[in-house]
Amino acid sequence: MGTIINDHGGGAQSTYNGLAFEQATSLDEAFISKGYVVVKHEVFRPDTFQQPIGISVPKHLIYSHFLAPNGIDFEQYNSKKWLPDEAFINYETKTAYIIEKKFQSGRGSADEKLPNCHFKKLEYEKLFHPIGYQVEFLYLLSDWFLQPKYRDTLEYITMMGCHYYYNELPLTALGIKKDCY
Repeated sequence: MGTIINDHGGGAQSTYNGLAFEQATSLDEAFISKGYVVVKHEVFRPDTFQQPIGISVPKHLIYSHFLAPNGIDFEQYNSKKWLPDEAFINYETKTAYIIEKKFQSGRGSADEKLPNCHFKKLEYEKLFHPIGYQVEFLYLLSDWFLQPKYRDTLEYITMMGCHYYYNELPLTALGIKKDCY
């Protein structure tokens, strides 16, 4: 019997497929494609290098490149170190945009994680509020989640003050005015 290729996710394959989706939706690449310049995770407008507008950081770098330098030791606020797929901390609006990416193309468990948005938003708020930053929690979803069976889940995400987008995250969702790019 031949090998059956799992292109839907689940088990070890979910990591492989998820990483491909995460890499295909890079926040830094989105900034660069709009003319922004990213230098050592700091994001600059296309027309000036005088002042960064924010910092783009994945996973552990949110701690080492932003929270720790701002005096935040996560262990004083959270019992666990949360690792966002990506985050953009907008210096101009003083808002941290936490981005979680969920890929699914068949039956699996990624959809069961979606209702956790409110809890995770609260955990990140514990970290950012002491330094005067607001938190927005965003999902970047694959087309799989366009199905009607996710209507209740997506309504819940919105009701909890979180947001979701499909395949592409508009920079306006990160507090960046459209006239800047």
